[in-house]
Amino acid sequence: MDLYGSTCLCLYPGTRIYPGRAENQNLQCQLKLYRSAAGGAREWKLFDQQSLDIEVILMRSSAAAAALASGDLDYQSGIGTASVSATLSGLDARALWASTSRIVYWLMASPQFKSVRDLRQKKIGVTGLGGTSHVALTAALEKSGLGAKDYVAVSVPSAQLVQALESKFVDAASLNPPFMFFAQRRGLAKLLDIGALVEMPSGGLTALSRTIKTRPDEVKRVVRALQTAKSMMLKSRERTLDLITRVLKMDNDTAADTYRLVESNFNDTGIPSPEGMANIVKAIKAEGRFTDRKVAFEEVAEPRFAIEVAKELGYKVP
Repeated sequence: MDLYGSTCLCLYPGTRIYPGRAENQNLQCQLKLYRSAAGGAREWKLFDQQSLDIEVILMRSSAAAAALASGDLDYQSGIGTASVSATLSGLDARALWASTSRIVYWLMASPQFKSVRDLRQKKIGVTGLGGTSHVALTAALEKSGLGAKDYVAVSVPSAQLVQALESKFVDAASLNPPFMFFAQRRGLAKLLDIGALVEMPSGGLTALSRTIKTRPDEVKRVVRALQTAKSMMLKSRERTLDLITRVLKMDNDTAADTYRLVESNFNDTGIPSPEGMANIVKAIKAEGRFTDRKVAFEEVAEPRFAIEVAKELGYKVP
């Protein structure tokens, strides 16, 4: 079974921690490049170096919050509207570490559409209504003069978005790597760089407050492995391209395009920022959820492990 060919990964339920022995951990991660620090950490034995014995299984991202709540997962690899919505809905979890500072999405359409305003009353494809691509698109379009009532958002699986554009099932779509490059090669045009307009962390690490309080040393080691993997990805282009082509099954050109695009969006220190988390909350509220609630940074994030690791690895921390 090709585990890395799937959209999501997780780790098997953890075993009891015994002194001097490695622990099995759970880690759900969406396998996009900007979240593949987990893949790098596993492939390059960085989890092993932190005495973390990682075993990978498949899991849909939509099931991650429930699995985290039930104890079937110890960690969820990701920070975004889904994980923060779960926290605001009562799941006692916090964002610990951020892979990127900005999401990597383009709004793309056929060349007949020259600007965002040409999409009034048109259908725009997103990978999930209420998900990160949808709420980020909403925020970016509002900044570009197009309100949520000016178009129709349509949920389409990510692997089918380019086909949906070509068949004119949708008029435009929010695409991330590698699908944006497939679309370009088929003559579709970029109308908007969504990530450039919306600072919103994506990828990363989320855990229950119970895990944070009872196993802080373990949490820090997971964060260190991920931060080290991300640093290696940035410093070693060829090694990272080998990981992308071999593990993610991309062709060389698409891998190179993806790397160039994503490397500028990595969060250098891995520390979740108040502004980025606030934008996630704002995006959720824009969808009509939790509109009357004032959300403090501490309610959705716990940055101390990322801060400690960043300092120990020599990063400049504000």
